[in-house]
Amino acid sequence: MKVQASAIVTLVALAATSSNAFVAKSGSRTPFLSRTVAPLKEATLDTFELPSIEDEIKYLPGQADTEFARRFGDLVGKEVRTVGEAFAQFTEELGYTVNALYKNMVSDIVGTTHLIVVNARFQRDPVWSLGILTALDLLLKNYPEPGMQESITSALFKSVGLDEAAIRAEAKTIEEWAQGKTKEDIEAALSSGDPSTPLGAVAGAIQKDEFWMYSRYFGIGLVKIMDIVGIDMDKDEVYPVMETWMSEKLGRSHLTACSDSDLFFKVKEKL
Repeated sequence: MKVQASAIVTLVALAATSSNAFVAKSGSRTPFLSRTVAPLKEATLDTFELPSIEDEIKYLPGQADTEFARRFGDLVGKEVRTVGEAFAQFTEELGYTVNALYKNMVSDIVGTTHLIVVNARFQRDPVWSLGILTALDLLLKNYPEPGMQESITSALFKSVGLDEAAIRAEAKTIEEWAQGKTKEDIEAALSSGDPSTPLGAVAGAIQKDEFWMYSRYFGIGLVKIMDIVGIDMDKDEVYPVMETWMSEKLGRSHLTACSDSDLFFKVKEKL
């Protein structure tokens, strides 16, 4: 694309004319807005080239020259189930109508979990597994019909394509490992990324993956670990610990995790 020198001269002339409105009359003090336009040298008014927009727009899905595209580009065009389809399967798997008092909450759980799982960056780990079981236990513990908590949990996992047995096994592994540990032990594991321990293996994978995706259940899993090691279960006590674990130990933003922990305690107080 070419811009001609004559066009630039015209624009400069117009700018100089419009600036007269801000120039003080003879003998008066120069107002703050007064300005002058420096003349442009002829050398700067030569025709110059700008890159063509058409040349710049050559993007093809999944084929950008970025590490993200190289890692996830093969997923272009892949079919992704909708939230509606996930909820339809949940309803079919459950086989019962959700209690009216819990219907909105359960719908939100199914939708939120589905959107987490179908994200290409999602990687399930034992902390996440511990977190989702902790969240479900909190939200469904007062469900009025006996046995429905387990049924809803199982239907949820099936509807989003997760293996309930594997999730429970992962959660148990990290929960048993954390028993008898101190806050300092947990922080050492998070810092080292030592794969010989369940938490260290999770931390190491996170630290090495620039595209690791945080989700709410991971934060709740960390809250559960804090509870196991004896940290006072108060949102004001948990916040600084969460900040340290996420930012300093894992090298990730703590803001969403701290917000999720606050929400966890607010819901806990209501229930």
